Amino acid sequence: YPFINCTHCGPRFTIIKDIPYDRPLTTMSPFEMCPDCAKEYADPLDRRFHAQPVACPMCGPKVWIVVSGQRSVVSDQRSAFSIQHSAIPEAQRLLDQGNIVAIKGLGGFHLACDATNDAAVSELRQRKGRVDKPFALMAANVEMIEQFCEVTAEERQLLESKERPIVLLNKKSVPMISRHVAPGQSTLGVMLPYTPLHELLFAPDLHPSSFIPPMPDSPPESRWAARRHPLVMTSGNFSEEPIATDNEDALARLAPLADAFLLHNRDIHVRCDDSVVRVFEGRELPIRRSRGYAPYPVKLPFSVPPMLAAGAELKNTFCVTREGYAFLSHHIGDLENYETLRSFEDGVAHFERLFRIVPEVIAYDLHPNYLATRYALERAERDGIQSIGVQHHHAHIAACMAENGLIGDRPVIGVAFDGTGYGADGAIWGGEFLIADYRGFERAAHLAYMPLPGGDTAIRHPYRIALSALRSAEIEWADDLAPVKAATSIEQAAIAKQIESGLNAPLTSSLGRLFDAVASIAGVRQAVNYEGQAAIEFEALADRSEMGEYHFEIDGDSVSAAPLIRSVVADVRSDVPVSIVSARFHNSLAAMVRDVCESIRARRGLNEVALSGGVFQNVTLLKRTLERLRAAGFVVYVHRLVPPNDGGLSLGQAVIAAALRVQGR
Repeated sequence: YPFINCTHCGPRFTIIKDIPYDRPLTTMSPFEMCPDCAKEYADPLDRRFHAQPVACPMCGPKVWIVVSGQRSVVSDQRSAFSIQHSAIPEAQRLLDQGNIVAIKGLGGFHLACDATNDAAVSELRQRKGRVDKPFALMAANVEMIEQFCEVTAEERQLLESKERPIVLLNKKSVPMISRHVAPGQSTLGVMLPYTPLHELLFAPDLHPSSFIPPMPDSPPESRWAARRHPLVMTSGNFSEEPIATDNEDALARLAPLADAFLLHNRDIHVRCDDSVVRVFEGRELPIRRSRGYAPYPVKLPFSVPPMLAAGAELKNTFCVTREGYAFLSHHIGDLENYETLRSFEDGVAHFERLFRIVPEVIAYDLHPNYLATRYALERAERDGIQSIGVQHHHAHIAACMAENGLIGDRPVIGVAFDGTGYGADGAIWGGEFLIADYRGFERAAHLAYMPLPGGDTAIRHPYRIALSALRSAEIEWADDLAPVKAATSIEQAAIAKQIESGLNAPLTSSLGRLFDAVASIAGVRQAVNYEGQAAIEFEALADRSEMGEYHFEIDGDSVSAAPLIRSVVADVRSDVPVSIVSARFHNSLAAMVRDVCESIRARRGLNEVALSGGVFQNVTLLKRTLERLRAAGFVVYVHRLVPPNDGGLSLGQAVIAAALRVQGR
């Protein structure tokens, strides 16, 4: 039965409407329990005692399939296997034949197809408008995953954990998975089934006369024969839209994407994307904290007033606080359209109701055009709530401090590396060394500014950033360099004018943009279609055995990449392999972080370093930076509970706002 559960499993966060967590306050309220379920629910000795979603085929939710717009509802609900003998086998058949099926899950719809079928995966990319961004996979068990990925003991434990996240795993050199699943990547994001419905999708063909349930003591991996292929399980939406949760909305909105719909009638009250994590140094490094983790709180090192922190624009999460706890939301996504903003607003209202929080303070990012910032300021004015603006990179460092239990009685050296953040001087920051506590920060050093010709256009076309970097390093734009060849002569002339005049060429200190520039010069990427693509593909190519380095020029609080750019160009012109160039670049960044931190330590006597920002999702850089900092005697803090990217930013906003409120600011 696709909706079976007990007190230890099943839905909770996505079906609850209000507290207390009782069936009438969930989306299970329309399903009146049959006598058998009611008996289990009322028996303190039964494992379904007060399991709010308890149900069976007689009284619970139903599943059906829609093919070519004609609904084929399962009619025979008399036996426990009737559903899986109709709708689910039909979905299996369609998937096996190369079709794309929209599947209603726990927190929204997935779009699924056979991950070994090149044509099916390519068709899904074309329909979804997702050119290169990796798809997540679902496999029946770890044994199936081990056919195409390396799986360590820690990764296996994470895959099989109750949270069931998507785990980033190193790919094996085998042709099993379609090349279209994760182009340009050295990893695959894979998860195991986390609902009975998913389990049944991987079940063997079942017939009433031949179905034999597994023995009670049989190992989990033998429960279902893993004869079926891994499935692509990507979010049920067009790119940049929220995932669909409602049947009718999905049938309308996803019609151009799916050949069939596997639906059920248990409503989803809160949409919730899958979580994404990876293992680093034997422990979790969160990339996206959502299903299975939210709204589990982060324990704070001190008590705070009831607050709302609105988060950032990209990878948005918000945060509400109560006493010594911060409740981070599920992944909202990029706040770039009305639909996602509505999802954000609905989520805020739900959390405040769920945790009985009336905010006394609203914290927000200083960027004036972020939709989360506008929401915070408008609500603060409307409701008469104090609002506190928090600098983006200060929030990154504070989030790392808070999750590591630092009370803020002493400052740390905060290394905040990302792509974009609104700086205190109005420039685009992202390569920052801060001396920070919760009450404030001092910008101790940063990457030297360079123009970003075209603004957002440059972010989508890294060759523009590379041309700016070449100009800053006083290197002629010669046709033997990839970024020069990527730009027409007319475009080169326009870019040169933008750099010289500053017109639509904001200054940036972003390390993310430096990654883009070097990846472009190395010939990896001249255009991107998702955030961080050039840097991710550049990292994937790095030779792990290469120990060479380039060099930065450190002059006071300015760290110039000009010498590094000149060395990269020399290597490219000498036909040094991209894998070596990538490794040397990563080594150089790690050495530069150590050198700058040592300089700050010599001046200020600080020995603790907090690493945060989206660039530190790059485990090659993170590993090499940690090695050098630890060898130099630093105590280093990294993220383990919330993502280093903007998905963890709201936690930092909250603790900073709490400190500033106590301080009377």
